[in-house]
Amino acid sequence: MPAEFSLGALPGLVLVDFAGYLVAGLVLLLGSLATLFRATAGAVLLGVGALLAIGALLMEPVSMGVPLARFADAMFTRGGLAMLDRVGLATLSVLVLVLAFLPPTFRYLRYRAALPALAGPGAYPTSSRTW
Repeated sequence: MPAEFSLGALPGLVLVDFAGYLVAGLVLLLGSLATLFRATAGAVLLGVGALLAIGALLMEPVSMGVPLARFADAMFTRGGLAMLDRVGLATLSVLVLVLAFLPPTFRYLRYRAALPALAGPGAYPTSSRTW
């Protein structure tokens, strides 16, 4: 690969946009792992990650000097397969943002089942048989 295609040759705003995508992906990954362990912070991290992904998506036309309306037109009408990932990112980011902050999500994450009693009277069944 020629040296002209390195990260150092990119404009600063493009690097900021790449960093936004990277940070959004890492926050979404941490949020999904925390949600698997039923931590309430997982839903908050998923919401923050979705907001970061939407922000990085909106930063992309700014970093290239393209008006947002023209970028949205290319994304939804004439983009073809090259813009399909951005449409998917926009759709899934909004979906994750809405689902992460729904009250049933927090209700599910805060629910703790009662632990069975392992000590004390009645913990183990007693029988009249002797072994």
